[in-house]
Amino acid sequence: MPRKSGSTTSQKHRDFLEPIGKKPVTKLAGIGETLGGRLSDAGYDKASSVLGQYLVLQQDEMKFKGWMKDVCNASSKQSDDCYKCLNDWSKEFL
Repeated sequence: MPRKSGSTTSQKHRDFLEPIGKKPVTKLAGIGETLGGRLSDAGYDKASSVLGQYLVLQQDEMKFKGWMKDVCNASSKQSDDCYKCLNDWSKEFL
């Protein structure tokens, strides 16, 4: 059972906090069909590939959010939701 975060999270965020498997990128909090399409076009079609980039960027919040802005033109809220989701997942499973 995933540990509870101190902050309020979306259902999508909570659903993501389980083994990543082969989940599509749109299962990440903050990533809908539009951003998911942009990420897929850039070669990031699976949530695990975005997780990999998060790890390559050393889990650095500012670097990850900058990458999200550059790759898929994510808003600050979208990149923040995605960062928090991956950060919580990493704390739970890594």
